[in-house]
Amino acid sequence: TVVVACGDDGTDDDATEGSSSAGDDAGGEGGGEVVVISHDSFGIDEELLARFEADTGYSVTLQQGGDAVEIVNQAILTVDDPQGDVLYGVDDATLGRALDNDLFVPYEADALGSVRDELVLDDEHRVTPIDHGAVCVNYDAEWFEAEGMEPPASLDDLRSPEYAELLVVENPAASSPGLAFVIATVAEYGEDGWLDWWSDVADGGATVASDWTEAYYGRFSGGSGEGDLPLVVSYGSSPPAEVMEMDPLPEAGPTGVIEDTCVRQIEFAGVLANAENPEGAQAFIEFLLSPEFQETVPLNLFVYPAVESVALPEVFERFAVVPDDPYVLDADTIAEGRDRWIDEWTDEVLR
Repeated sequence: TVVVACGDDGTDDDATEGSSSAGDDAGGEGGGEVVVISHDSFGIDEELLARFEADTGYSVTLQQGGDAVEIVNQAILTVDDPQGDVLYGVDDATLGRALDNDLFVPYEADALGSVRDELVLDDEHRVTPIDHGAVCVNYDAEWFEAEGMEPPASLDDLRSPEYAELLVVENPAASSPGLAFVIATVAEYGEDGWLDWWSDVADGGATVASDWTEAYYGRFSGGSGEGDLPLVVSYGSSPPAEVMEMDPLPEAGPTGVIEDTCVRQIEFAGVLANAENPEGAQAFIEFLLSPEFQETVPLNLFVYPAVESVALPEVFERFAVVPDDPYVLDADTIAEGRDRWIDEWTDEVLR
């Protein structure tokens, strides 16, 4: 049985009630409830999940609570009495903070050997890579064609007011892609220059949205967006979502990706410290790395599977972007700078 409890801020009352009962039924290996904490974008094929429950004897409760930044913040606040057993959705931008706060306990998955080596960032295996992709600026191809303009090609181009006023970004204090994009600017311009980039873009008229949903669906003009801004911070794998229902697939999609703006993003799952059902959490992580689940990752989560051997659907091969040289900062650097960057960004951009 799958019970979904959704909340915008990770503190939904139903979600809290569902998680507090986890310990009543949680048992040892092969039985009890497994409470999975995830961000709102996480989805599982129901038949596949039912098979996991039948094969293992566990029942799964999926507790969703907003953006990746929100669920990690909430998990840290409740680390001594966690609301679940396993957390999916911690990423490069939030990993250092999660590890510094002892959010997870080590577990080396049996299936880890099938995962791409470059995705394993924690030698202690407190987190397990599940998928990967990139946060990138997307553009409305049809808008730029209609206006007779070329889309920007780099972060430097976006400093120009003619492009800055067309851009919507997310607030990094509450948004995972928003924070990832701040990290991209730090990686490109360094500690001495990244805030100057944001000052130029803010002065040029860039728009700030509270989260990805507002930015992409509410302010972006491309694809399924309903706004009037043709540039948005989204994902390298967003364009397939705009064409996947088309038959036949078009030669070109309505949106594109500015590859030179992309920053790497890996998503992990981990067994929460003090979990009621750690054995169930471990079993669920093995399920997330199974070939059957990994094959669903591209068209269910719109990211790339962590397991190297998984074939990609045609729409991903043709329309998604995996940048050759994305921006990358190591977890320790992000953990050390994250809070200060958010404070400085807030002072500069929301002043």
